[in-house]
Amino acid sequence: METSLHRQLKQIYAGAQARTEVVLDSYRIDAVSRGRLIEIQHGSLAAIRDKIRRLCENHRVLVVKPIVREKLIVKFSAANGPEVLRRKSPKRGQLVDVFDELVYFTRTFPHPRLSLEVVLVDVEEHRFPGHGRRRRWRRNDHVVADQRLVSIGDSVRLRSAVDLLRLLPKRIPGEFHSGQLAEHCGVRRHIAQRIAYCLREMKAIEQVGKQGNALMYRLPKRRRRSSDRAA
Repeated sequence: METSLHRQLKQIYAGAQARTEVVLDSYRIDAVSRGRLIEIQHGSLAAIRDKIRRLCENHRVLVVKPIVREKLIVKFSAANGPEVLRRKSPKRGQLVDVFDELVYFTRTFPHPRLSLEVVLVDVEEHRFPGHGRRRRWRRNDHVVADQRLVSIGDSVRLRSAVDLLRLLPKRIPGEFHSGQLAEHCGVRRHIAQRIAYCLREMKAIEQVGKQGNALMYRLPKRRRRSSDRAA
């Protein structure tokens, strides 16, 4: 079932004049506007990678990937029951989180006909207890009834591999390993390794050797110069 969040983002990115829920090449497309296909993908990018790769053979495609920056959780006593609790989730998303999904998208992006818009959103999530599905070893089983858009924050549109570097801090050294990348991005090292993997596979950086057991990477010349000036 389509969530309010999906429907609201579709209206924002496609516009009032767009055709929606269009069947094309045996695929259902969220919207078609001015000859461009628009897909809103709140779920995993892995779920649409083959679809997008096929569509890009003959069409211009925009994939909108929302990242939840802030979530207000609203709990109800039952599916149609009264509201019982409101609280903010302690988790906060950031644009760099998209690399968790791009790991599965390295053979689809970049493509000359594909644009990827990463956008931060604040949402309100409605939940009620999943009594019929509750399992003994999980105390917090619930059903998400809907997600609604509250506001839109920063966004970045990616069209090329080099654009991926816009998701990272500017002061990354010209050559670095994943430990340094983790420090500059404020993430754990295993996440930085995932980021480096995406950047390498998408040809945004190159692997240039090792420092001890750590793989070393190099930024493109233009980005190295800007990093040196920032330092």
